[in-house]
Amino acid sequence: MTQRIPVALTIAGSDSSGGAGIQADLKTFSAFGIYGACAITALTAQNTLGVHGVHLVPAEFVIAQIDAVLSDLEVGAIKTGMLANTAIVRAVAERLDAAPGIPVVVDPVMVATSGDNLLDADAIAAVRTLLLPRATLITPNLPEAARLLGQAEASCDRSTVAQAQALLAMGAQAVLLKGGHGSGNLATDILAVGDRIVSFTRPRLATAATHGTGCTLSAAIAALLASGVAMEAAVERAKSFVWSALVSGADLGLGAGHGPVDHLHAIRRAQPPA
Repeated sequence: MTQRIPVALTIAGSDSSGGAGIQADLKTFSAFGIYGACAITALTAQNTLGVHGVHLVPAEFVIAQIDAVLSDLEVGAIKTGMLANTAIVRAVAERLDAAPGIPVVVDPVMVATSGDNLLDADAIAAVRTLLLPRATLITPNLPEAARLLGQAEASCDRSTVAQAQALLAMGAQAVLLKGGHGSGNLATDILAVGDRIVSFTRPRLATAATHGTGCTLSAAIAALLASGVAMEAAVERAKSFVWSALVSGADLGLGAGHGPVDHLHAIRRAQPPA
């Protein structure tokens, strides 16, 4: 039987509140008409106020999940999120080698929106040396980029471009350095591909509904790459999707802390009025 729909695989942690992680990724894949498969690296007990507990999945079982998907489905793109520790990072890197030619979007998840750590400190080196060279695209925010580089956080456009280029030199094919943690009225993301630098700038939104923003962006890019969309166009379309999800998320009224973005805003708009 011929596979009739693009497939994307997310390798990430589960968010019990549904706003980030595996749940955000699968919702985003669905919003783009992509069939979503997953390999869960960790179970988290969390809500909009913070992470209250983490239960890690053994690396061997992470491998088993990935193998089960790749042996049966024609995966068009892979996205990684929370990998938690060195053993899981190594396991994922090993399996990526067994799936050559599939675009890989690495979201180097280190800290939750609430400020809780999601990656062991000693696993940062493994992400740097094992995952980055295998990535088609990495999508760090400003604090994550600084930690990967062992530098101070970028504070201006020039230093942001310099850090994007430094990350590119670590082996990734492309780097999208996100400026959402910056300051000022405008938020600028920098895409570095080879010698080319592309900026994506939008007005900064004043909203507390930011839970899952990074997961949603990287999942949207992976969905578009799985559909055959070129990198720059995929980033532009994914950015527009997340922007609308942030705007719409402010109206959801979910939770007492950092509420989720609205992953299903486009589907909701398309529904006929009751």
